[in-house]
Amino acid sequence: MPHKFYMMFKTIILSLIGVCLSIPALGETFDRIAQAEILQGWRNIDGSHTAALRITLKPGWKTYWRAPGDSGIPPRIDWFGSRNFAEAKIEWPTPEVFQQNGMRSIGYTDELILPIQIQPITKNRSIRLKAVLDIGVCREICVPQQLTVKADLPKRGKRDARIAAALADRPLTMVEAGVTNVKCSVSATADGLLLTSIIKMPSMGPKEIAIVEIDNPQIWVGEGEIQRSSGILTAQTELQHVEGLPFLLDRSSLRFTVLGKKSAVDIRGCAN
Repeated sequence: MPHKFYMMFKTIILSLIGVCLSIPALGETFDRIAQAEILQGWRNIDGSHTAALRITLKPGWKTYWRAPGDSGIPPRIDWFGSRNFAEAKIEWPTPEVFQQNGMRSIGYTDELILPIQIQPITKNRSIRLKAVLDIGVCREICVPQQLTVKADLPKRGKRDARIAAALADRPLTMVEAGVTNVKCSVSATADGLLLTSIIKMPSMGPKEIAIVEIDNPQIWVGEGEIQRSSGILTAQTELQHVEGLPFLLDRSSLRFTVLGKKSAVDIRGCAN
């Protein structure tokens, strides 16, 4: 989608959302559509701490994965105010794919347990975890929600089956999925670049899709179109700078997630 048409489309969608939210006849309040809490989890042998954010949604509502698709709202998490906290790594469970009004989004329904691997500053001390979540939740319309949670994480804690299940529900690694080769090429378009990725891998099941992520937030990534030929998956994706500027592409920073009805795989980087 050319940049100017994408920005026009996005403006129209946001305007329609604003109109929908202002209509009293909807007969519904948007309080407590989503609620959040911290699952305290456990301390690991290496001194890191495994905890989780638990988001529960009203029936019929969904929230979004880290790459939500063109019709989704990307989540943001701010850890400001946490103590004995050096960094956190989020372990995203395998999401679902939604189709509505001809548009694709990617996320979760009902409940999301989002495991977090936390590195404390001092390993043998408790951790004060505070998170501010800015997320979108959607049904017929999308509503932004800001949720604030905080908890003291114990020095030891205990294993939580809910967190363990969410950790197990991750996409496969390249080795686990049998990905043996990933090659990428780029060609210029009128508005940016066309990325062609050729991935040698087994099928993830019917209705495969490929999501491409790039570490530059100024680059818009289109929905990939894929073709499957036996053990080869070919994906083509448009890349455009949000301000229409030229840009360089670091192929090693690319991340691909292939989702199918059977399984999913997380692929990092590609060769020329």
